[in-house]
Amino acid sequence: MAFNMFSGLIGLIIFALDVWAIAQIINSRAETTPKVIWIAVVALLPVVGLIAWYVAGPKSNLQLPPD
Repeated sequence: MAFNMFSGLIGLIIFALDVWAIAQIINSRAETTPKVIWIAVVALLPVVGLIAWYVAGPKSNLQLPPD
């Protein structure tokens, strides 16, 4: 019984992190195509996609130097 509750809690945490990551992706300054790809990766591969986005995903706080 305790294992089932633990598994459910882990699943809920992963789901919440995926929702947060998708919201961050949507609000990023990246172009539409990379956003769609990242959302698909995070949605289809929840744990792997979340880690990949955290490591290599679009960063909304990047500032391009002025020309």
